[in-house]
Parts: sequence; C-alpha cells; structure tokens
Amino acid sequence: MNANTSTQPVTASRVVEHLIAGQPTSDGAGVKLTRVLTQNLQRRLDPFLMLDAFGSDKADDYIAGFPDHPHRGFETVTYMIAGRMLHRDSAGHEGLLQNGGVQWMTAGRGVIHSEIPQQEEGVMEGFQLWLNLHSSEKMNAPWYRDFQSEQLPKLRTPEGVDVTVIAGVSHGVQGAVTREITQPLYLDVHMPSGSRFEQTLPADHNAFLYVYRGEVRIAGQAVPVQRMAILANAAQADGVVIEASADARLILVSGRPLNEPIVQYGPFVMNTQQEIYQALADFRDGRLGERA
Repeated sequence: MNANTSTQPVTASRVVEHLIAGQPTSDGAGVKLTRVLTQNLQRRLDPFLMLDAFGSDKADDYIAGFPDHPHRGFETVTYMIAGRMLHRDSAGHEGLLQNGGVQWMTAGRGVIHSEIPQQEEGVMEGFQLWLNLHSSEKMNAPWYRDFQSEQLPKLRTPEGVDVTVIAGVSHGVQGAVTREITQPLYLDVHMPSGSRFEQTLPADHNAFLYVYRGEVRIAGQAVPVQRMAILANAAQADGVVIEASADARLILVSGRPLNEPIVQYGPFVMNTQQEIYQALADFRDGRLGERA
C-alpha cells in the first residue's frame, strides 16, 4: 500500500446534480446486469459512453458470458471485483480477469472478442465502462492489457480510506493507465465509517460516482447504495469531498469531454453515420477483426 498521500486539499466540493438508478437488462448470451450510464447520458458524461454493473451469486445470471462480438471506436474497461472471466480477441490477446483485476481494451479500428466466465458457482461482480476515443484515434490499432489486483497502484489515506488507482492520479499516486486526450480518472474507494475522502478534479471534466456498498454523502446530499451520482460542473469547484457515516465502497470516474459528435450503433461508436455504415460493412465482410 503506497503511503504517498500528499495532495492539494479540495477547497470547494462539487455537489450532486442528479441521482441515477440503473436499468436492469441483459447482454451477451443472457448475462443479467444493470445499465447505469445509458445512451441518453452520453453527452452529459462525455467522454464516457456506458457503465454496466453486474453482480450475482446465481450462476444462471452470468454463466453464458459474452461470446464473440465486435467493437470499434472506443475503449472498454472491465473491473472485476469478484469472479473469473477469460478474454480472447481477434488481435491475438488472451487474459484471465479475476478478483480485483482490470482489463483495458482499446477496440480502435476493430476487434472481435469474447468474455467467458471461468467459474460455475459463486459470486461474479464488477463493472464495465466504455470510454470514447477522439476522432483521430478511432481507427488506431487495437490494444489490450490485463492488470492483476497486485499490479494496480493503491494508497491509504491518513483516515484509513483505501483507494485503488485504475487510471489517473490520486493523492500523488499514478494509476495503471493514462490517456492524454480523455485524461480519465478511475478510482475504487473503500471508506470506513466516519471517514472523509477528497479528490481534486479539473472543473471542466465530467465526473460521476457509483456506490456499490453502503451510503455516502456529498455536500449534505445522500448517495445510497446502487445509485450513480452525477457531479455538477462548477467553475469554483476544484474537486469532490465524500463522507461516509458507515462503511462504504464506490467507484469515482471523471474525464475530459471530447465535444465531438457521437453516433452509436450497438457495439460501434463513431462520429458520423457514414462511419457506422463502414463499420457494419467491414464486420459483414470479415474485415473488422483482421490483424494488421
């Protein structure tokens, strides 16, 4: 655990603009999940396109997994709190995602991949976040990296808050992944009862958090379990202050908006309708997952 927790204090916290309850749905071959960041929030939470939360101890809810399917034009970040999932893709990457690990995949110009559970019982829980790519990067070569739990930078604040830094920087600790254009911050924050956590955020970045255990408060507003809080953008706010009256766990996510057109058709996210037609044609003709 990294003890380097020096950081600039937050002088003015963002407030909660809106609380979101996710929509129960299923995806892949019938995996049950909750879609928290839906398509109608893509402009508000640019550069983030989607957040799915999944968690079940019933094998029938997840066992079929996600057989081969395509992506183009964005990145997927899968954070596995509990469970084991095998990734394989058309670029030749393979990796086992397991307890506390992260899989970061840049689909770029196109990849076909599968995510199949490697367990027949027990809990499978985690998140998948979709992060958009700038128009200049959408047709880049696919990229993939697995991070096991022990490879992810971690810190503990003086108040005993444990933070896993998946992306970005928190309290002087550099995360596992950086992106120059979207500048994502992705933290998993475990707060003991009575603790307080401060995180600086650029005023022009869009930000949200999702509570998956317990309840927290931001500027007096309660954020209950299984709710996403969209954090208001305000020029005078330089971060967010989170307080926990009981043990709580949450993910905190922010990024610099791209301010570009978003055209989505299922697993393809581009800037124009013509680019979507091209993605569909490439997939139909077997070109989408070709290796360079």
